[in-house]
Amino acid sequence: MAHLSRLPLVALLAACGPASAQDFNAEPPNAPDQSPAFEAQTRAPVLDEGMTLSHEVVVDGLVHPWGMDQLPDGRWLVTERPGRLRIVAEDGTLSDPVQGLPEVDTRRQGGLLDVAINDSTFADTRRVWWSYAEPRDGGTTGTAVATGILSEDGSQMTEVEVIFQQDPAWESTMHYGSRLVFDGEGALFVTTGERSLPEPRQLAQDVDTHLGKVLRLDPMGGAAEGNPQIEGGLPEIWSYGHRNLQSAALGQDGALWTVEHGPKGGDELNRPEAGLNYGWPVVTYGLDYSGGPIGEGRTEAEGMEQPIYYWDPVIAPSGMVFYDGEMFPDWQGSALIGGLASQSLVRLTLEDGQVSGEGRYLQGEGRVRDVDVAQQDGAVMLLMDADDGTLLRVTP
Repeated sequence: MAHLSRLPLVALLAACGPASAQDFNAEPPNAPDQSPAFEAQTRAPVLDEGMTLSHEVVVDGLVHPWGMDQLPDGRWLVTERPGRLRIVAEDGTLSDPVQGLPEVDTRRQGGLLDVAINDSTFADTRRVWWSYAEPRDGGTTGTAVATGILSEDGSQMTEVEVIFQQDPAWESTMHYGSRLVFDGEGALFVTTGERSLPEPRQLAQDVDTHLGKVLRLDPMGGAAEGNPQIEGGLPEIWSYGHRNLQSAALGQDGALWTVEHGPKGGDELNRPEAGLNYGWPVVTYGLDYSGGPIGEGRTEAEGMEQPIYYWDPVIAPSGMVFYDGEMFPDWQGSALIGGLASQSLVRLTLEDGQVSGEGRYLQGEGRVRDVDVAQQDGAVMLLMDADDGTLLRVTP
């Protein structure tokens, strides 16, 4: 474990200067025969501010960290996929694992996933929520969400309750989702995956299941008030027809925005609206990993929403925040997204609900699993997914 106080202030230059800024838009698409439905739906103009970034390691030695959220005192809750929840102090001190969490299935893409607090209530309740791959009967698994009370010393989670269990469970260790986002009314958005395999993939269109959905829950379980009434649908469902949602955040407009892992050449940015169908796997951009089409190879269909933006080639998105801080004044309102395959911090500017520009920073530095903004000074915080993962603090 490395502590910030023991490390030199490492000023590693990000790959955001003119020499590298054009590289990502010069890459050939995976699906060259597909065309966007409207202008600026893909390959937005490259943002090239001539800015270089520095970053420093707050803590290392994290084993495949996945999610984070900041406590009011400035410390960070950080999950590790092997099933550990840690607390990272501002000086880089790493706590022992928090005790009392339920068992997780850690195979392949499973493990302990996202973590969140409700900023408006934590000081009074000390309540925390987390998502994870839950082991079920017969080797099946499903995305689950639990909540508990964090002890004053941060060592123990008590009064633990499981508030959500994805139905149906499946004998798959892929595509769990899952990000946790509180909306402005205190409801909890939970994103899920469709479990990847050809058979459960179809259930993204089945509103009697939780697979491939954005859900909106009461934080203590059940559907939140004000959800859409979808004919034949579960009351928890906000939107459906999604593939594997690992990025979600509230925009400055107060609405939920998501980015989901698509097929080869089909990552999507959406602003999911109540009751709407986002198409997977009936319509999608991109191709199957085999190189063949998904289904009939359609990118449009009546009654199915178009993504606001898509990536071909993919960035493999994970983690998202809308920037609202003092350190990067020119980034106000930008969407910051982690890129696993792109190994970069991806920034999108938005105008009139569409993407007007894309920039990539720290290219090649590693797999960016989650993104957040430090409350104290507006630094950008990145979780880097690796056997020896790190929490980075990024500054101009």
